[in-house]
Amino acid sequence: MPEPVEVRLPDDVRLHVEATGPADAEVTVVLLHGWTLDGRSWHRQLTALRAEFGSVRVVTYDARGHGRSSCMALPTATLAQLGDDLATVLDAVVPTGRVVLVGHSMGGMTIMEYAHRHPGHFTRRAAGLVFVATTAEGHTHTVYGLSPRIARVIRLAETTGAGVLARCGSWRPPGALLRALRPSIRWMLFGDRCDQADIRLVTSAVARASLRSIGGFRASIGAQHRLETLAALAHLPAAALVGDRDRLTPPPCAESIAAALPATELTVRPGAGHMLMMERPNEVNAALSAVLRRVLDAAPARTAARRARC
Repeated sequence: MPEPVEVRLPDDVRLHVEATGPADAEVTVVLLHGWTLDGRSWHRQLTALRAEFGSVRVVTYDARGHGRSSCMALPTATLAQLGDDLATVLDAVVPTGRVVLVGHSMGGMTIMEYAHRHPGHFTRRAAGLVFVATTAEGHTHTVYGLSPRIARVIRLAETTGAGVLARCGSWRPPGALLRALRPSIRWMLFGDRCDQADIRLVTSAVARASLRSIGGFRASIGAQHRLETLAALAHLPAAALVGDRDRLTPPPCAESIAAALPATELTVRPGAGHMLMMERPNEVNAALSAVLRRVLDAAPARTAARRARC
């Protein structure tokens, strides 16, 4: 069973963290969820990791303003702050050993921000990367599967609406409204096929996100550009996955990540949308397993080298 942990951040925001596996594991996998979601979005990866890698520790947490974590001041609803939060969580929950960082959508952008803002910390801790349906170029490639002209109109409406929501504080979206929006959620986030249970899970996650976080993070997500940061990480085992029906982070987003990280294994799944870890769990699990095995295979060599230096 997951071990719940509360991490209190320097600004008194409380993060809900869950961990499984040995506390002294040499390698820990940290799974970071997307915008308006929570740690439950990784449930199929959690099951697979526990079954295949008993010696590995696995950590998930709900980002500030999401899930079971507390709300925050509006100025801290930024990717930069999420990068700082990740460094704090690692120090608090995974103080030793190497980590494989796995990020979906905003979670992937959080990893990039952590690498940008804390390069020394990142170098000491990060051993592998998996990017799932994310981008290093903000909304550069986002056209919602529509014509660029219509996409510009939608983006303007979305940006305006986000500003209004951001001022609504810790209120949560009304459940009745979200139930009515399920067809829109299904269209925006999923591809050709999906499980109704996954739509219900996503809807319940959005219901837990504060309106401040739903609206507040939008500007930062749209503006981030971190391809140069990624280029400095080319030595790490990595994978990038995307669905060809992803309306939020379409294939060009993953392709630019793979171009910045030439050794990255790029996977484009036909018919899949933005919720790739739910729609195509086997493919995501396989990519994560491949990166993790490379990290585990390298761990004995690092241990031997460290002992030799001593």
